[in-house]
Amino acid sequence: MPQMLRFLPSLPNLDLIGMIDILVVAFLVYQCLMVVRGTRAGPILVGILVMVSLYRLALWAGLEALSFLLSSIVPFIGLAVIVLFQSEIRRTLARIGRKRLMGLIAGGFHAPESVSEIMLAVEQMAAQKIGALIVLERDIGLRTFIESGVRLEARLSRDLLISIFQPGLPLHDGAVIVQKERLAAAGCFLPLTTNRELSLQLGTRHRAAIGITEETDCFSLVVSEESGRISVATYGELVQGLSSAEVVERINRHFGVQRPASAPIDEFPADIPLAQDRVSSPQETRTGERVN
Repeated sequence: MPQMLRFLPSLPNLDLIGMIDILVVAFLVYQCLMVVRGTRAGPILVGILVMVSLYRLALWAGLEALSFLLSSIVPFIGLAVIVLFQSEIRRTLARIGRKRLMGLIAGGFHAPESVSEIMLAVEQMAAQKIGALIVLERDIGLRTFIESGVRLEARLSRDLLISIFQPGLPLHDGAVIVQKERLAAAGCFLPLTTNRELSLQLGTRHRAAIGITEETDCFSLVVSEESGRISVATYGELVQGLSSAEVVERINRHFGVQRPASAPIDEFPADIPLAQDRVSSPQETRTGERVN
């Protein structure tokens, strides 16, 4: 106990700056763990931590042969982390940039008229079981993926979308990227998700829809060519079997579009008769004439 008391005064004083420092470090560690959780990077990160711990243990125990062997490997761990975790690092930086601070300088997608055109095309393609993948850009730019396809820069319309995804045409298998009210490109190649927890029944189109949302903050809309079901993907999560109304609701929620408020009743007093404006019956009219 006296030894413990002699050790305590040597600890630094914990002031407000120190508490903020600890909280920030804890938050960063938590975010790193959330990024690698449930991915293939988890076991790799555990292996790296085991190797570093083994190196420190070898130095402490005086194991010269093991220390010499690990000393030639540990310096390259930083480079190995960048190479092995490049997708996770890119996704983390994208998450930082997708915050609403970026929304102040980026316009995003706010066009209800375009949403109606998209939904008209989606409903028709779902009824005819025509496969489609439509990506709506938000704050993070998709120029890299736009350049992988055929640039159109055309006005968005239902007929154009349906014609692009007609089976047998060159642009049928690629993705369409929408920027605001413009159809930027078609036939685009998107990254496929590597999430092993997904069902094996998901095809390439659905995996591409999930993969692009893992790296950016876009909104992916998928029509299955086998079942005609409509699915949406955001932030790496896929929701299948949605109705048109549910899709529109999710689009408005994702892009922060406020639903128009219903008009108050008093704006249209002539359409809704009030109690005091009740029409008198013929009998009451005749009674009033006799009284007068």
